[in-house]
Amino acid sequence: MLYFIDVIIPVPLQKLFTYSITAAEANFLKIGMRVAVPFGKSKIYTGIVTKIHNEAPIAYEAKDIHQILDDGPIVNEKQLQLWEWIANYYMCTLGDVMRAALPSAFVLESETIIIKNSKEIDEGILKDDEFLVYEALQHQSSLKIHDISNILDKKNVLPVIQRLIEKEAISVEEEVYEKYKPKLVRYVKLHANYASETALQNLLDDLNRAPKQHQVILTLFSVSAITKKPIKVADLAKESDTSPAIIKSLIDKGILEEYFIQTDRVQFSGDDNEDSKNLNEYQNTALTEIKAAFKEQSVVLLHGVTSSGKTEVYVKLIEEVLSRGKQVLYLLPEIALTAQLITRLQNYFGEQVAVFHSKYSSHERVEVWNNVLNNSAKAQIVLGARSSIFLPFESLGLIIVDEEHETSFKQFDPAPRYHARDTSVVLAHIHQAIILLGSATPSLESYFNAKQNKYGFVEILKRYNDVLMPEIELVDIKEKQKKKLMKGHFSDRLLEEMTETLREGHQIILFQNRRGFSPIVECNTCGHSPQCPNCDVSLTYHQYRDQLRCHYCGFSEVMRKTCSACGSPELDNKGFGTEQIEGEVKLLFPDYKVARMDLDTTRGKYGYEKIITALEQQEIDILVGTQMLTKGLDFRNVKLVGIMNADNMLNFPDFRAHERSFQLMLQVSGRAGRTEERGKVLIQTYNPYHNILQQVSTNNYIDMYNEQMNDRYNFKYPPIYKQIKITLKHKEYNRVETASNWYAKSLRNVFGDYILGPESPPIARIRNQFHKNILVKIPKKQSLGKTKEAIIKINNSFMSVKDFRSVKVILNVDNF
Repeated sequence: MLYFIDVIIPVPLQKLFTYSITAAEANFLKIGMRVAVPFGKSKIYTGIVTKIHNEAPIAYEAKDIHQILDDGPIVNEKQLQLWEWIANYYMCTLGDVMRAALPSAFVLESETIIIKNSKEIDEGILKDDEFLVYEALQHQSSLKIHDISNILDKKNVLPVIQRLIEKEAISVEEEVYEKYKPKLVRYVKLHANYASETALQNLLDDLNRAPKQHQVILTLFSVSAITKKPIKVADLAKESDTSPAIIKSLIDKGILEEYFIQTDRVQFSGDDNEDSKNLNEYQNTALTEIKAAFKEQSVVLLHGVTSSGKTEVYVKLIEEVLSRGKQVLYLLPEIALTAQLITRLQNYFGEQVAVFHSKYSSHERVEVWNNVLNNSAKAQIVLGARSSIFLPFESLGLIIVDEEHETSFKQFDPAPRYHARDTSVVLAHIHQAIILLGSATPSLESYFNAKQNKYGFVEILKRYNDVLMPEIELVDIKEKQKKKLMKGHFSDRLLEEMTETLREGHQIILFQNRRGFSPIVECNTCGHSPQCPNCDVSLTYHQYRDQLRCHYCGFSEVMRKTCSACGSPELDNKGFGTEQIEGEVKLLFPDYKVARMDLDTTRGKYGYEKIITALEQQEIDILVGTQMLTKGLDFRNVKLVGIMNADNMLNFPDFRAHERSFQLMLQVSGRAGRTEERGKVLIQTYNPYHNILQQVSTNNYIDMYNEQMNDRYNFKYPPIYKQIKITLKHKEYNRVETASNWYAKSLRNVFGDYILGPESPPIARIRNQFHKNILVKIPKKQSLGKTKEAIIKINNSFMSVKDFRSVKVILNVDNF
């Protein structure tokens, strides 16, 4: 009997591939194990086994697998179920989902290895670049593609390799290698030969002439007596105040014996020495209501005002779920938030807390993955950003989605373009788990679902310790400018409050949702401003590097001294970012410590932690930052929050701009006055009578919800209608124009007036690709599945038109 397996490979192809296996392999293999499989002419990929069967493929002859990579499954059946749902719902392939889900160290790909042929050739026939490669192979047995790129100092080296193959100077092979290497720690113990007292005494007498080696042996004994644990080489060197070289010489002599123990790269060092806090009356009521709601529904929305102590309610729920022997997933929108929460949760739960996010190396991620897969005691609570929904949970009991309104939960590029909040609802359903969505400013979608009784709903309307909500004041900067009461970008009112706050020994947060120094540099003579050569945006000036930079493609150049159009030296900065605010604050308050928190200052692995810790320990008096500051951080000593300019958020061309502005401003306001004293928030704006600003100033979520929902009904936007955004990209404008018109016309033939576009987005060209957007609106009564089928049919027809094949099409379901 013949045996076959169906395999997912990390390539965006619609179908799974079938490979042939032997009877012995069929008995050994299980669904979810990794195999290395040949694909195409010479490539080898990692595949995940999804089915073991006896049906040969009809369209092609099944190839044999290359090798089996695991002893047991690394992906479980529930995960594969979730992958299927993501691929269907978000209109992508299982290959896309696999690449997003697995840590890169699990996804082995073959690498092309170049080796010199044994037959000698005449070096005179080689060109200069070919000779360089050939000469390098005289000294090394093999080279990889990137080695040759470095030797020739150019990116595309394939033509050179091709010419060398034709001249029979080299040959190429594909080699698969394991990317994950376990971390081994070196330990030492005394050799068994010296176990007896006599042998030991003789050894110490012999070592009298080598005092440092003598010291190492004595230290080894004293440390062993205290700890009774294995002793690391590093610790022994430190305790005995000697170098590792002396320990090595003892190993070489056979006096000490070395051995290695595999260990995790991220480890918890500390004690779970704290009991969770007692809840106040409002939190207790909320907890009771949440538990009651979970009896009726598996999803509950918790609407708790900022600083109402939602985290402590989560902790009580976590304790209960852990006591039932189940795992917990705690989702956060931003890595910045994890730094504060890790400490808090580890104080309660010790080493049961595992952390998973993109700042971790691929090796560290593999270790967390394995701990979750094996349901290890080290991974009972997983705290992570959106990608942690892909972890291989065995017995998930509770998912908490904190700050559920955050846009960071949506993945925009590359595919799968999933929303972690919505996906986690499906994940909870697969595991028969419960899910709690928490926010001070819930998304309209979640609040609407709660109103429709799809979700349970609980509110906490009082802050912890009965602290009053911050006082919010709107400052009319148009009026202040007329009266010449502005100092740079600061109104006299804001400066007055800042001076007062600093004098009282409190801290200040200033919010400006633009990084860099100024978004536009303009010539005063001719009005020209430097543009990015690859995108339709002006370059942002970054003063600390004296650079003009594009925030879309990363292009940068040195700041110009004169206008490139007319040569005038009169260049002026228009608009302002966090860097400019930071500079102004330093001039206005030279005696105080000022710091900045944006993408430029938090690039390192511990970038967030350093700034947050410094603010908590009151080493920073004034913190300037972008929306990173708004995400549920808990600073005890911040009394004043200043929003530098509310208007650029409100005037953004997006139907969610008002909802987002409300959420952003209310969240950043929530950082003020979280302990005894009432905080203060000053919002600088040119339009203080704007509805959203009035709603923020009175903390009126219901008014905002009703007003926005009214607009959504009238204009047929989510959550009333679902929507799919289709983006077409190409480097030629005419081609993307023709293609998008053809696509929109085909969609209109099926869906009529529910199609908007094609339309150029506000930034029509990014990375030298022109974009066109088409929006498909889907009414409640229309089948979502059938709509997607129709779109895929149109997409397949589109791809079969020769002129359109080079146009990239992106399907984005629920593009919010």
